[in-house]
Amino acid sequence: MDPLTASNSNSAASAAPISLLPADTNAVAQLDIRPDRPPQSISSVWSWVGGLGLLTALAVAAWYAWRRYRRERSRVPSAIVIPPYRRALDRLRAALDLVHDPERFCVVVSDAVRWYLEERFQLRAPERTTEEFLTELRAGERVSGLQQTLLGDFLTRCDLVKFARHEPSEPELRELHDAAVRLVEETEPLLNPQVAPPASPPAPALAR
Repeated sequence: MDPLTASNSNSAASAAPISLLPADTNAVAQLDIRPDRPPQSISSVWSWVGGLGLLTALAVAAWYAWRRYRRERSRVPSAIVIPPYRRALDRLRAALDLVHDPERFCVVVSDAVRWYLEERFQLRAPERTTEEFLTELRAGERVSGLQQTLLGDFLTRCDLVKFARHEPSEPELRELHDAAVRLVEETEPLLNPQVAPPASPPAPALAR
């Protein structure tokens, strides 16, 4: 062989790529020793949107519930209105605990009756004397003649204990208590339906 030809043949042989993989593709697949991966599911866009909407709805509901809870806690409870006769009878009932102290007893029962009559007939005379108080009651014809007599006797006897240092017996004090309860019950329409509500003062006549 010609030396030049032999040299060209060796160069061509050295330039050709040498493949280490078998020519058969099935053999290549058999050589892959990695484990098979299970198919992975791709979450739908609508699933994400639905989940986000649910979370938003829950957050809004929780916010409204929190606002309602705060509003209920901050709401001021409505005041319970106790009628004047009720308060007077409660004071008179409590006064029985002071029956062994004539002066304090008479102060409590007389104040209970005066405060009741002031509220019942819209009088505003806390500083008036007994005579002035009785005169105003008579002027408006707010109580009957018998009740005026009973009230006058009651307040006068209380004044004797408060200002003249008179010391009545316990039976006398209990009589005062009974008279006070009677005055309240006889002048309160809810307890005595025959009692008419206080009449409003007549309107002044118009000049012609």
